[in-house]
Amino acid sequence: MASISLRKVLKHYGTGASAQPVIHGIDAEIDDGEFIVIVGPSGCGKSTLLRMVAGLEEISGGEIAIGPRVVNDLEPAERDIAMVFQNYALYPHMSVFDNMAYGLKIAKVPKDEIKTRVDKAARILELGHLLDRKPRQLSGGQRQRVAMGRAIVRQPQVFLFDEPLSNLDAKLRVQTRLEIQKLHRELGITSLFVTHDQVEAMTLAQRMIVMNGGRMEQFGRPETVYARPASTFVASFIGSPPMNLVPGDAGPDGLTIGARTLALPPGAVSPVQGPVTLGIRPEHIRVLAADEPPAPGHWPLFVEMVEILGAEHLIYGQLGGQGSERPVVVRTDESVPLPEIGSTLQLAPRTDRLHWFSAQDGRRIGD
Repeated sequence: MASISLRKVLKHYGTGASAQPVIHGIDAEIDDGEFIVIVGPSGCGKSTLLRMVAGLEEISGGEIAIGPRVVNDLEPAERDIAMVFQNYALYPHMSVFDNMAYGLKIAKVPKDEIKTRVDKAARILELGHLLDRKPRQLSGGQRQRVAMGRAIVRQPQVFLFDEPLSNLDAKLRVQTRLEIQKLHRELGITSLFVTHDQVEAMTLAQRMIVMNGGRMEQFGRPETVYARPASTFVASFIGSPPMNLVPGDAGPDGLTIGARTLALPPGAVSPVQGPVTLGIRPEHIRVLAADEPPAPGHWPLFVEMVEILGAEHLIYGQLGGQGSERPVVVRTDESVPLPEIGSTLQLAPRTDRLHWFSAQDGRRIGD
């Protein structure tokens, strides 16, 4: 096992004035044995960053170290990594055993050692009864486990996962996530896992790198990224439904949105005066009961749509009343009566769960 250091890592395509930058100076220190998820939308550079760690893409600047070695100029085979791809990349004419053993055979590992390693990986991944089958006889989830088994038998210092669950259906994705978690607990090998799915990122990561446009927006524990997003991008990308973001003008009387000024809840103060973006997550807003009188710091919501999701409901509407053009979603449970479309509710936001972001660059301000 080994740590990974990314030091001002750059990537651009082309040269001179026509060079197109795609990775803009990534700095991150990944501890030995950590499971790190790199998450972001399509085209943000997360797979490019992973491929640079693997040696499949040359870096244009900076430094990548695996353990004590700087690996900028090393071939992939010299980096002591194993990679699991999105498309499994299994040999269709080989059995499960031979697919898992192939890399070891090429490396001329003794047959007894190969069998020992494959049997151990098959036990960990519950593939023992499938070792004689061909890939066409396996389900998608089983094929992905074989691909992971092929990586395990290498006994690398680092595992790299490039969106390995993208081809699986929803149920298999959940099951395979659990298997990857168990695998990491048992082996403790440093892992980088790329995904565009923020649910995968939140459930798998010990720490996560949130990327946007080739830049690292935030690097931290999932609960920290969720509770204290560093920018409006992170706030809107992490969470389902995402954080409500309400642009307005902060003043001594509250937040002005359009023609209406909303008083802030008691104890809440904007860290700046002037244009800001106020953020609050859907679950941190309480709907007042019909017989509960509104008070300063309570906000009106014009109801436009309701989604019933079993144990919870999502209420969509316009904050400040009809015509405000400030869309907001509120998460409630079954104890809250379903509102009528076109009605107006009164909302009580939690004072300790308000977030403030710069109107200029979207970065977090205040605490």
